[in-house]
Amino acid sequence: MEEQIITFENADFARELFGPNNAHLASVAKITGVCLDSRGCELSIMGQDAAMVALVSRFFAQAYALIRAGHQLFNRDIEQGLRILLKDPGASLEAYYRQASFSVSPRKTVCPKTVTQREYIHALREVDLTLGIGPAGTGKTYLAVAIAVSFFLQKKVKRLILTRPAVEAGEKLGFLPGDLVEKVNPYLRPLYDALHDMFEPSRVQEMITAGTIEIAPLAFMRGRTLNNAFIILDEAQNTSPEQMKMFLTRLGYGSRAVVTGDVTQIDLPAHMPSGLVQAMEVLADVPGVSMIHFTEDDVIRHPLVGRIVKAYEQHRQNMQRSSLKKAHDTY
Repeated sequence: MEEQIITFENADFARELFGPNNAHLASVAKITGVCLDSRGCELSIMGQDAAMVALVSRFFAQAYALIRAGHQLFNRDIEQGLRILLKDPGASLEAYYRQASFSVSPRKTVCPKTVTQREYIHALREVDLTLGIGPAGTGKTYLAVAIAVSFFLQKKVKRLILTRPAVEAGEKLGFLPGDLVEKVNPYLRPLYDALHDMFEPSRVQEMITAGTIEIAPLAFMRGRTLNNAFIILDEAQNTSPEQMKMFLTRLGYGSRAVVTGDVTQIDLPAHMPSGLVQAMEVLADVPGVSMIHFTEDDVIRHPLVGRIVKAYEQHRQNMQRSSLKKAHDTY
């Protein structure tokens, strides 16, 4: 057995690092297979794999430094930080958690939590068209809105345009009160929520009234050329191929577009193909287009969300295998 012992200087920071009832230690042990034992400010790391013991030791040393610097680490941060080092043993958590932070507005600072989120933010800043594809809770929409707001405040664009297709997820729009805009407002709520996290609600309303922020259903984009704007198409898995092509060809001079969606949550009628799925194929080799794929490891909501996403993905794969087997047996 290989063993390393780390002694931390501050007992309060050490307790925060270990987590309530050593919950953080339990998470690390489960992911890596090492044995962890804490006594006061000491942490013992034991395991058969010397390289893994050394990696876990580096992880806790870096995590402790982050806590000392004032960075609060929740269990999801512990798990994500460990996965960063497992993917790149030479990585610096300081770089990922602090240097990668950026101020969106006086009200909000954003810090990417995973490697994929960092890649996504880089693409949003550098590429004219970015496709963010992955499950719920990975920050696709929130980070896109954050970069859009930062671009606007830096005067890189003159307005923000946020849009979603008006597709029902088991509900009927016709039974909702009001005109079309009022009917689709519930479907645009995640975009409002992200904006309200970065601006005072009164400021958001002022910008909407002034026309510098436009939140509208996708149907309102037809026939327009969108110049000097940051445009976000959310829930793009529910667009038809025709709607997706229409949206992508709205891009004007000085503009940047982001398309986000989850191809496992398509609410279109069974006979209708998804515009996002087609766009992923059509645009795969087009210069100036970046595609970022998130997985359940990038989910930063409640830890249960990641497990739910993984369970549904496993179920989908099982159903596909069952269908293929059935078709093969029939043949």
